[in-house]
Amino acid sequence: MALHHPDAIVIGAGIIGSSIALNLARAGLAVRLVDAGTLGGEASSAGAGILAPGGEFAHDPILASLAVESLRIYPQYIQRLESETGLRIDFGVCGSLHFCHSAEERESATERLNRHTGWGIRCELLDDAAFYPDDAFVDPVDVLKALRCSVESHGVELRENCRIAEIESSEAGAVVLAAGAWSSQIQVSFRGSPVRLQESIPVKGHLIGYRMEPGSLGPVRWHDHTYVVQRSTGFTIAGSTEERVGFDRHVDENICRELHERAVQLWPRLGSETPVRSWIGFRPATQSMQVQIGRVAETNLWLAYGHYRNGILLAPITARQIAAEIISSVGKG
Repeated sequence: MALHHPDAIVIGAGIIGSSIALNLARAGLAVRLVDAGTLGGEASSAGAGILAPGGEFAHDPILASLAVESLRIYPQYIQRLESETGLRIDFGVCGSLHFCHSAEERESATERLNRHTGWGIRCELLDDAAFYPDDAFVDPVDVLKALRCSVESHGVELRENCRIAEIESSEAGAVVLAAGAWSSQIQVSFRGSPVRLQESIPVKGHLIGYRMEPGSLGPVRWHDHTYVVQRSTGFTIAGSTEERVGFDRHVDENICRELHERAVQLWPRLGSETPVRSWIGFRPATQSMQVQIGRVAETNLWLAYGHYRNGILLAPITARQIAAEIISSVGKG
């Protein structure tokens, strides 16, 4: 049944927006979840699903601490979704290896590990790589299937293929803007005054996938911006590129071939394999490269976008933080 006056409207039904909506609904709020496309149809379903605070955060201790906490609560996030839906989610702790091919890279890795140790990220330096034992993986498509099932069972009003160009946030108890790279395209006002937003931008990335024997890879392998990760099924993903070309959905076969060559250097076994799939995703960044998480002062608008390469990793902590603030503000829970 349509909600005429919802307690909260969440704009953007990716993994972050859907997780926020679910947490709000679990607390008894009437929630409307809106997406211009389908639930999880953009960056969330395109992601490789690597959960790696050490691989992503080199200079920002505040964001790194959020990532560490999000990884810590990931098992219970997954377990609760599985329990509520009866669906299995491919998730596992596999660790990751960041290879050092020169003395300079080893020195840089040592400096990075010293910072990470101080931030509570477990890591150690091996002969030719930095090892992060707590890094994990998840299949985001599995998560999204469970989120769809769970938000519907908790009474969330899901409106797909519903593009919002503008919204007056005071018409709901709370509004959450979680539309990824499209977030700043939405004109938001509060009590008639426009709300200024950090500009959101897409950073296009190519990925390729291989059918491999389950368990054949072991830890995620990294070097510079190239990685290889394997899911429990054996499906193995190599990524990625960073292209600021707007919302260009074209899959460039030349880029995919180059990506394959880089992946072979990381895992020579791929040299005899041919990718079975290639695709792109739009990482949601901001012009300032600052993640937008939290309430806009003196409004009832919350922001949850700009997570760039870490939306899947940061989904549980973002949802917990945003939902707790909204629940407190509307006096429910």
